[in-house]
Amino acid sequence: MTEHAVADEVRGVTQIEIDQRVYDLYDEYCHGRIDRREFLLRAAAVTAGGLAMAQALFPRYAQAAMVSFTDQRIKAQYVTYPSPGGTSGQMRGYLVQPAGQGPFPAVLVIHENRGLNPYIEDVARRAAVDGFLALAPDGLFPVGGYPGNDDDGRKLQAGLDQAKLRTDMLNSARYVKAHALSTGKLGVTGFCWGGGTTNYLAAEMGADMHAGVPFYGASAATESVPRIKSPLQIHYADNDKRINDMWPAFETALKAAKVPHEMHMYPDTQHGFHNNSTPRYNEAAAKLAWDRTIAFFKKHLA
Repeated sequence: MTEHAVADEVRGVTQIEIDQRVYDLYDEYCHGRIDRREFLLRAAAVTAGGLAMAQALFPRYAQAAMVSFTDQRIKAQYVTYPSPGGTSGQMRGYLVQPAGQGPFPAVLVIHENRGLNPYIEDVARRAAVDGFLALAPDGLFPVGGYPGNDDDGRKLQAGLDQAKLRTDMLNSARYVKAHALSTGKLGVTGFCWGGGTTNYLAAEMGADMHAGVPFYGASAATESVPRIKSPLQIHYADNDKRINDMWPAFETALKAAKVPHEMHMYPDTQHGFHNNSTPRYNEAAAKLAWDRTIAFFKKHLA
């Protein structure tokens, strides 16, 4: 099949037409266990039309923005701030404030395992439209920033000292919480790696964090759960065994530590269902999850 023929076929692929085995391979690829070439080769081999299915799963950010960076309801800018103990001692993030004087409750929006891509920036804008001072830090800033594509971003993030990267996220949370436009109330949300980091920050920050909403993220270490003081709203995809297998032990630890929490599992969804730049996106589930997220933040950050 020619490149143009594949491109034409890709444009016609919908979520329901993608074989689950290709989704599973994409999950392997997204989490760095196979490279792009191996993903495409294995997808092509697993089923007829597998190559087109695989190609369709790559993000298309330009078509996915829900809130324009010029939207009059918000004001967005890039900011730099100190990050002692992090990768380089300094961080950069995308700060979005609602129109008006403030102050506003603060929300940290944590990216996936590939740096601050356009989807995460758009999520920060969505949070600001709903009345929050949103900061989306770029963990790749110390190594040049998000490189413009997810493949290179994933490699860069995997090459970082992970403890220092988490420290950069912790310092980002402290920065936005203490910002002049912040009320001092802090919520944290994140996706995939960012979901796991949301759980990590809940344990690390204790009472300094007021609400956490992880999306399909790795659970906090069991021994750290008693340090969590903020309520959690936890979102899982139905078809996400690697992450979902962590839930029983996490739930047991949350109950034992009396951490207020709620868990939502979305039927017939894939890991990454909130990301509207790929066919893994599930519009109904993403909208419901985001509506729940905003309501949860408004309740606990008031």
